[in-house]
Amino acid sequence: MRRKHHIHPFEEEMLSLSNAPHNGGLFKARGFFFMHVHKNYGGDYRRDCREFERLNGLKNYVGFMTAADIEDVLACAKAGKVEAHVTAGITNPAIAGETPPPWRPGTINIALIIDEGLSVGAIANAIMTATEAKTYTLLKLGYNATGTTSDGIGVFAREGAVRWAGTATELGISIGRAVREALEESIRKWKKTRG
Repeated sequence: MRRKHHIHPFEEEMLSLSNAPHNGGLFKARGFFFMHVHKNYGGDYRRDCREFERLNGLKNYVGFMTAADIEDVLACAKAGKVEAHVTAGITNPAIAGETPPPWRPGTINIALIIDEGLSVGAIANAIMTATEAKTYTLLKLGYNATGTTSDGIGVFAREGAVRWAGTATELGISIGRAVREALEESIRKWKKTRG
């Protein structure tokens, strides 16, 4: 049976910072999900994500949405204390600071699980590092883009004392490696779905 959605529970509650449509912002999460929606989706995402949680017996999850076929494009990679879960669809590449092309469904979702106790500032730093890794990967693969117009990102970690997760840190290097590996794999898989 094909897996339509990706649901990832945590063994313990984790601090989350994300731009997810469901429980985004700073949140204490029991897990996260990537929910598949139709490519012409125009529903009430707040209601639909709440209903997704209810139907799947979930509570306090951070939820992302994608029109990509999750079974075909999901990629996961580990580096050091970092695990990246990525789904990619690049039909609407965009460059930050430039007027985007007409909207088409296509999103890069990145969820990072970090096995470390981080401060909120370090979690924000991790988002920055992951975004830099995403942009580098797109450029390396020949996309003239910094992302898509609807990208989602979330970082999940225990609350703790680590204050930095930038590119000069061991943790930041692991973040970059995990994101780059998972995103490259997801884009390769996505390209195959397009013939």
